[in-house]
Amino acid sequence: MKYSFTYALKENINEGISIEDIKNFQEKVDEAFDYVIKNDPAFIKLIKTDKYIEEVLELSEWIEKFDTIVVLGIGGSALGNLALHTSLKPLNWNIMSDMERKNKCRVFVLDNVDPDFVNSFYERLNPEKTLFNVISKSGTTAECMSNYLIAKKYIEDSNLKVSDHLVFTTDPEKGILREISKEENIKTLTIPPEIGGRFSVLTPVGLLSALSEGIDIKELYDGARKALDKFKKLSFFENPVKMNIALNYLYYKADHNISVMMSYSNRLFLLADWFRQLWGESLGKKFDLQNEVVKVGLTPVKALGVVDQHSQIQLYNEGPNDKLITFLQVEKFDKDMVIPIYHSEIEALSCLSNKKISKLLNSELKGTILSLSENGVPSITLSFEEINEKNVGEFIFFYELTTAVMGKLMNINPYDQPGVELGKKYTYAFMGRKGYENILAESKKPKLNLEL
Repeated sequence: MKYSFTYALKENINEGISIEDIKNFQEKVDEAFDYVIKNDPAFIKLIKTDKYIEEVLELSEWIEKFDTIVVLGIGGSALGNLALHTSLKPLNWNIMSDMERKNKCRVFVLDNVDPDFVNSFYERLNPEKTLFNVISKSGTTAECMSNYLIAKKYIEDSNLKVSDHLVFTTDPEKGILREISKEENIKTLTIPPEIGGRFSVLTPVGLLSALSEGIDIKELYDGARKALDKFKKLSFFENPVKMNIALNYLYYKADHNISVMMSYSNRLFLLADWFRQLWGESLGKKFDLQNEVVKVGLTPVKALGVVDQHSQIQLYNEGPNDKLITFLQVEKFDKDMVIPIYHSEIEALSCLSNKKISKLLNSELKGTILSLSENGVPSITLSFEEINEKNVGEFIFFYELTTAVMGKLMNINPYDQPGVELGKKYTYAFMGRKGYENILAESKKPKLNLEL
């Protein structure tokens, strides 16, 4: 992968963060980076072992019996699966024939409880050839467990044995799913207890579905491992993680608190969804490490080039200059097309004729970067020489490490999500779960109702 910070610098866009600003901040970034590396957080420990790869590979022969895997999860239990699926398989993968897929699985992610979505979903399945992967560390996630109960009934109504069509990805020792697995002899995979959902894509959470559709999970790890080795050794101004941290933090302190990730590749688009959760849940916090109210955070936004050149770029160019935009680029596409030669007498069309469509896409990206720079809007570009497991593994680790160091600099805990947990408690109360009866009584009543 290649990383360009050229158009995030004041020297090139006439305002913003300068090289001198980065030099003055270098020591603090180095200290925070070294602190994270020295403390060896769980997402780093994870890639130092083959334990979880081997655990998933043990199920290889079993999952070959299926043509479809359905992931029942939400948040990190879903977004990582979607990011791997869309980036590393063709976009039409799930509608290919078995022969075209070389008998590898289709992968679907059921990550909502919208009844229209859930009902329509089951119409696409052949129950005899479908495996459901229920992903929840605690086994109490309301959305995931509701979908599990629906899937269980679907299996039973199809006159199939439940344990033949379910696998639980959960805590290694405790939790509801672990208890059910023992009672009903259901296969299990491990979510490392110290790994939060948004950091879990390289655990069995993401690895099982990836393996089932033919993604090389060892290469994913190889990309992450080589990235770690590289980032630990490189000097500051040669180190893309440190430069990314410095620019994101300094622009944040300069009131650029919106982080846009704009992918010029449909296949990379859902990596931006994965990034949004990682960035938003990790860095959006009410309290700092001293329990003081700080209300910090960067708002992540996703966009797709060239589609959003015609919806969002007007705002980015001429609206409030409160964003740092990160572009995702692909240099070499798996497949390309040449634009046919027609209407050569029309200049607006003749300039397109006989050109690769990838040239048009990346020309639009370059044009967008330059237009933003003229308006003083900073941007960073991450380029994939090609989309493969190693590069996606590097991308994942790049942002996990960036996020952890950003959390250190912001003096907050990047690994918890108390704001999410509060919403869950209210949901349990509305659904009548025992032990949560008082939470609604204790909540603040509106002083004025305005319902039309």
